[in-house]
Amino acid sequence: MIDPWLLERLVCPATRTPLRLDEAAGELVSDAAGLAYPIRDGVPVLLVEEARTLAG
Repeated sequence: MIDPWLLERLVCPATRTPLRLDEAAGELVSDAAGLAYPIRDGVPVLLVEEARTLAG
């Protein structure tokens, strides 16, 4: 879904911390910010206003 090389370099735009891939949900997750960024057509959408807030 996301190239491993790219995934190692992507960071959360809100916290500048690494993101983890949630393949089942098709999202990049920032545990530090409590946000999940969507991946649309294989492209990460790293906009805070497009992110989903994680529950709990």
